[in-house]
Amino acid sequence: MHTGPTPGAAGEVGQADHVLHRAARYAADFRAGLADRPVTARLDVDALADAFGGALPATGSPPHDVLDALVAAAEPGLMATAGPRYFGFVIGGALEAATAADIVAAGWDQCAFNTALSPAAMAAEAGAGTWLKDLLGIPGSASVGFVTGGQEANTVGLAAARHHVLSEVGWDVERHGLAGAPTIRIVASEERHATIDRAVRLLGLGTDAIAPVRAGDNGAMDVGDLERVLADTPAGQTIVCLQAGNVNTGACDDLRAGCDIAHDHGAWVHVDGAFGLWAAASPTTRHLVAGLEAADSWGCDGHKWLNVPYDAGYVFCSRPGTHAAAVSYTAAYLTGSGSGPAVGADLTLGSSRRARGFATWAALRQLGRDGIADVIERCCMLARRFADGLAAGGLEVVNDVVLNQVLVAVGSEAETERVLSLVQRGGICWLGGTTWRGQRLLRVSVANAATTEGDVDRSVAEILAAAR
Repeated sequence: MHTGPTPGAAGEVGQADHVLHRAARYAADFRAGLADRPVTARLDVDALADAFGGALPATGSPPHDVLDALVAAAEPGLMATAGPRYFGFVIGGALEAATAADIVAAGWDQCAFNTALSPAAMAAEAGAGTWLKDLLGIPGSASVGFVTGGQEANTVGLAAARHHVLSEVGWDVERHGLAGAPTIRIVASEERHATIDRAVRLLGLGTDAIAPVRAGDNGAMDVGDLERVLADTPAGQTIVCLQAGNVNTGACDDLRAGCDIAHDHGAWVHVDGAFGLWAAASPTTRHLVAGLEAADSWGCDGHKWLNVPYDAGYVFCSRPGTHAAAVSYTAAYLTGSGSGPAVGADLTLGSSRRARGFATWAALRQLGRDGIADVIERCCMLARRFADGLAAGGLEVVNDVVLNQVLVAVGSEAETERVLSLVQRGGICWLGGTTWRGQRLLRVSVANAATTEGDVDRSVAEILAAAR
């Protein structure tokens, strides 16, 4: 017999009002304490198992009791990734306006499938998409899909590329599939991000289709070697993947030269710019991505340098029709699908989509053009401060710090892991490790708009103490 709270029962509206205010208050208090909170979680996943485990109760619970239980269970296992001293991945801390917009969006509970389901969600994506293209120097005529992050952006971008290069030789891949299709070759740097390989796998092309291009000393593609590889690749079925922001060093490929060479060989160019594409938003770093407008598709994250809550990413395509043809679908019951310009689910891999455009719009509105440039410039400055401080303390910085990434050598692999463990357990800051060019290194990523010089100096001191 059901004895829990009944949907629609008297008092439900009052309960919802109470629990939502309580949730917002808790979220605000958590965010306010991030600067002083240990960055590392107090308990690991195994220690949290009991709090989240056990048998599913037979009866329901009042919403406020559920919220309290959730907070109590999760609190010891939360990482302060949104705080100013988290440097483990390229992760930004969500801005106040963007966080508030996400909270309101959850309350609105909009399905961002198309204009019939939520005109407001589609209008927010259209407005924010126009601002993004303007900021990043992407042609205004390009389509914009609001995706979950870099993986989906690269997958959708390469799906559009696959559609285009095969349609150029008369093959309808959406209808006929890949069995018997002309061969597609993917040309990408040996320093490409792993999401490119995953996208190629998911699209049925297989990683054997990837022809690697040599990278230079700091991880940017050797465009001379790109020319060599393309000369050995059949024209007409080629996709070139360029990169803005090497995941280890921050280096950017020469996008202008890369696009020119690729287009001379009839190739489609996709730019994986998960965080590096944001260099275009600052006058001091824009030169690093000069020529990006010549590409055919682009992928970018919002939950990195734009400091938007998870999950937020963007895929842009210079040919909106190609973009939609590659990933959209229609059905008789889907009111509004297949009519009008491609929006929402027509440009992404999701149908039951969160209305993530609201948070992006809010972040852009809070910062403005100058504020976004300032975030990029300060993060790059703080990365150089990190590098200078660690070098002054006797550690070796092995990369040219061009954006926000710092690679640091502390000794053998065992010594590197020892230092990482000490720093991570200490809770002052959190950074990860990586293996680059055969060497195990500390990897520092600065992407939080709230990080200060004091945060960097405190973190440098902690790392140097662990290294000693």
